[in-house]
Order: sequence, then C-alpha cells, then structure tokens
Amino acid sequence: MSYKTLVTVLDNPDNTRIAADFAAAFAKEYGAHIVGLHAEIISTVPLVAPMEIPDPVAVQALQDVAHSQAVEIERLFRTKMEGAGLDYEWRSFTSTVGYGTEPLIESARSADLLVAVQPDPAKYSDNQVDVETFLFDSGRPVLLIPYILRTPKPVRRVLIAWNGSKEAARATFDALPFLKAADSVEILSVSTSERETHPSKESGVQIAAALTRHGVRAKFETAACTGKSTPSQVIENRLADNSIDLLVMGAYTHSWLWQMIFGGTTRTLLQSMTAMTLLAR
Repeated sequence: MSYKTLVTVLDNPDNTRIAADFAAAFAKEYGAHIVGLHAEIISTVPLVAPMEIPDPVAVQALQDVAHSQAVEIERLFRTKMEGAGLDYEWRSFTSTVGYGTEPLIESARSADLLVAVQPDPAKYSDNQVDVETFLFDSGRPVLLIPYILRTPKPVRRVLIAWNGSKEAARATFDALPFLKAADSVEILSVSTSERETHPSKESGVQIAAALTRHGVRAKFETAACTGKSTPSQVIENRLADNSIDLLVMGAYTHSWLWQMIFGGTTRTLLQSMTAMTLLAR
C-alpha cells in the first residue's frame, strides 16, 4: 500500500505555502499525484436597511476579494508543483457554504490521503477549511499539519493513540505507508487512572503484531493518568518526550456539537498540535 493520490486542501495563501511544501515532499516519497483543492467562498453579504436587500457594492467587493485570493492560491500551488516537477492538477469551486459543498467532498473521496493545515486560531476567517466536514463526509483520512510547522521533515517516529475503537483501527491502517517507513512506532493506550485496567490492552498487543507482519517496527505500551492529568496531557507529554513526528488517532464522537465532531481528547490535542496528526473515523 502507498499513497498515490493526495488531495491538498488550500484555504488561504499562508496555508497554501505550508500545505504545498508538505504535499510535494510526500508526493516525491510515494510517487503520488497531487490535487490542489480550493473553495472560492463568497462570504455573508451585508444587508441594506430598511428593505434588507443585498448591497450590490458589498457583494461585488466580496466576490473580488474571494477571486483575488483564489488566483493567488492557484499561482502559489502551480509554482511549487511545477518547480518540483510533480504530477498535479488544480480544482477550484465557487461556494457559499464553504468546504462542505458536495463537489469538494466528491473530489476528496478520490484521494488516498487528504492534506490540510491546522487553522491558526489567531487568524480566523470564513475561508478556513472545515476539517470535521472532510472527516465525516469524505470517508478519507486527513493529515493535519500544525500551522507552527513550516518545513517538511521525514516521519521517523510515530505514536498511535490506541483505545481499541474502530476509529483508531481505521486510522492505524490508513497510516500504514508512514508506519512502514518510520524508524519506530509506539502504540499507546492511556487509562484515566493508575487503578483502571486497560480494556484495549489485548487489542493493542494484537494490532502491534499485525503491524509487525507488515514490516512495521511496532511496540505496544500503556500509560496512566496521574493526579489531575488527562489522557490528552499524557499523549502530549509523550509527543514531546519522544520527539514524535506523527500522531495517529481516530476522531471519536462523545457528546454534542464540537465534541460530537472531534471528542474531548481529540479536540484538546488538535488545539495544541506539536506534531503532524493523521485522523480517520
């Protein structure tokens, strides 16, 4: 198994530079075809009182801004791909609903892997990619690049956050090309206290054995939360202590709204990303 079609989700010029660099590096390693995917989003239109009709000047201004950004994103993407001598194509769609529009999701479904950049919380805009939409609707794994990570580097050390769920299993096998190329792969099961047993221990041992048969250097480990620490903090510490390049985890569903999208542990880890994260559900 290898990644042969990468769809790179490009939402703004800054993220395009990062996403294009990482996608180009992966494409060279796996001999992949790259699709640059962009939604030219028409933002919410201001209404003019008292009749509350759209202001035509504002409508045109918003359209001009969206199109100008789309042109710049396409230029950056094509320049990077052509400079690297890669096989690529460009797909752009005009949308009023963002990255949840059906043509974009259909394009995503043809990918082995989606590549996107974590939104910078200090630079929110209507153009930010809806990672959760791709996770829920595309059925494809998403590789999320931290916005603080500017330069691609080889994936040498991988951590799999394991809880025995179908989401974790899917993410693990979706990450197989990365796992096979890595120097070390740790499968980590975290219990919420030192007294709690690890219900996923047996399946963790089994998944480690399955990966080993694929030629992956995998080992299974357990850890427990101590004091007031949480599973996400235990995983974060492991990422830092072991200089992890890639975190692999399922996107879990627990409660309504935001947690319905990502789950508590997943949400916390995504807000403080220090390593590339491959997500699947």
